[in-house]
Amino acid sequence: MSRGHEHGKAAREVPEARLRWALALTGGYLLAEVVGGLVFGSLALLSDAAHMFTDVMGLLIALLAIRLGQRPADPKRTFGYRRLEILAAAVNAAVLFVVAFYILLEAYQRLREPAEVQSLPMLLVAVGGLAVNLIAARLLMGGSRESLNVRGAYLEVLSDLLGSVAVIAGAVVIFFTGWGWVDPLLGALIGLWVLPRTWVLLSASVNVLLEGVPEGADLLKLQAELEALPGVQEAHDLHVWATTGGEHNLSVHLVMDTPDVNVIPLARAVAEGHGIGHVTVQLETPALRAAEEHAHPRWE
Repeated sequence: MSRGHEHGKAAREVPEARLRWALALTGGYLLAEVVGGLVFGSLALLSDAAHMFTDVMGLLIALLAIRLGQRPADPKRTFGYRRLEILAAAVNAAVLFVVAFYILLEAYQRLREPAEVQSLPMLLVAVGGLAVNLIAARLLMGGSRESLNVRGAYLEVLSDLLGSVAVIAGAVVIFFTGWGWVDPLLGALIGLWVLPRTWVLLSASVNVLLEGVPEGADLLKLQAELEALPGVQEAHDLHVWATTGGEHNLSVHLVMDTPDVNVIPLARAVAEGHGIGHVTVQLETPALRAAEEHAHPRWE
């Protein structure tokens, strides 16, 4: 019986200094938008601040993953501490759901009873937010090609640009027309924009925590390719799961008349073709497979 282990190469990560600068910019302007929304009576600003909150959390998660990813595995955490990133993402999603529903409720109430909005200060705050998002996106652009964590934060910042543009457009409309209802309408639209993205984040986080099959992995195809290897009669007890985003693992039993350790690197190559970096292979004979079959039925 043989086992093979291989850890995928660690992704090159964006310098922490860039992440810290982007976090400082977005975090500072998040506070400015919250204060501006409350002082100037703009729900659109508050809604955009909720959206910018996702940027801040994304950057915090990326920094957390880099820091904790540097800690080696130990006897209590054999895969290290990378899954804390997924826990943080799940908490982020839960908070965003609460914020988004609050924004929608507040928008409904303001559409029924419009409140006065100071459009010019609202415009100035939104323009500042757009500038901050542009700078943050530029800081993260390079790292987004090298790190999945940073890529997520980069996409958050890019999508937030749309929110800032919407608030700017709303402020201009209110300034020239006095249509106060435009502000809660934009707030509701931004809230609706956040909800589906939050659901995707929560679903992906829960799938990782439940050790579900990573999105895009085709177990039937993977099993067929493993069973096509020279001398392999059957591939069973096949499990594929993610430790954290982009870090996929596989374990499998391969049945052979005469177990041959040379098949292990071939199995690793098959797994790598599916984006799996950590592979565990166990070789066994048909007799051993028959003895274990009652305890380990095929998953199909």
